[in-house]
Amino acid sequence: MNLQLNEQKEELQKRLNRFEAQCRAKGLRVTEQRREIFCTVAQSCEHPSAEKVFQSVRKTLPNVSLDTVYRTLASLEDMDLLMRVGLSSKARFDGDLRPHCHFVCTRCGEVYDIFPQTGDAPLPLPRAAREMGEVKQVNLQLRGICKKCQAKK
Repeated sequence: MNLQLNEQKEELQKRLNRFEAQCRAKGLRVTEQRREIFCTVAQSCEHPSAEKVFQSVRKTLPNVSLDTVYRTLASLEDMDLLMRVGLSSKARFDGDLRPHCHFVCTRCGEVYDIFPQTGDAPLPLPRAAREMGEVKQVNLQLRGICKKCQAKK
């Protein structure tokens, strides 16, 4: 258990270091608001929506606005620090940029991580994609109905 907790802390620190380096590279200050918004997503396994990020950040920074959260999330996404996942009507954000896929429930909008198992072959990148330009990120989303929603039938 402690090993897993230490690994999570190390991973979060890697994400924070990358965040700060990217901000400096783009000439952006590492403001308290920007850092808190990033940390909220980076340490969450729930793929929070902008509204959930806003609710969480307001606990420590009560003067933050929803507009600031939306703009900051968009800029963090542009800087390749976060990725947008889920349904277009219910956009969620993921701060874990390690290779993995997402299962998106088309009924409730929940997003689940699917990490490759040891020995799994990585998903092949189509040649046509490489011919179009530099691929920076692959985001595979599987869509269907999750077990929770299936059980509600």
